[in-house]
Amino acid sequence: MDNIATSKAELEARQRLAQQVNTTIQVVSDNYVQDVGVASATDVMDRFESLVREVTNTTLADLRMLGREKYVDEAGTYTVFVAYEIKKAAMYRMLKKQNRISSKLSADEKDQIDAYLDQAIRDAEGGDE
Repeated sequence: MDNIATSKAELEARQRLAQQVNTTIQVVSDNYVQDVGVASATDVMDRFESLVREVTNTTLADLRMLGREKYVDEAGTYTVFVAYEIKKAAMYRMLKKQNRISSKLSADEKDQIDAYLDQAIRDAEGGDE
């Protein structure tokens, strides 16, 4: 029962964090396409989203566990709370690193994405983590 409760808590924490990462990345990618405003925005967006999926999968493997609390009531029922974090700036840096090695994007697209991610990193380091 102990292991099952812990596993369920960790799985739910990871799922919720993945949803938050997905939402954050979706906002960044939407803003990127709006700001760039290129004729082939759909094509660039598809490639950027592919890059985002690669990074999200990699980044979620590098979670930091902040804490875990386990409680057992009188009936023997386990309740487990788990807290994980991923720093926004670190996630954006990972995106930037993947962007540089991506073969799916042109040099101009890579430069544009880098500039946008640099701004996202500055914003995240300004206390929005």
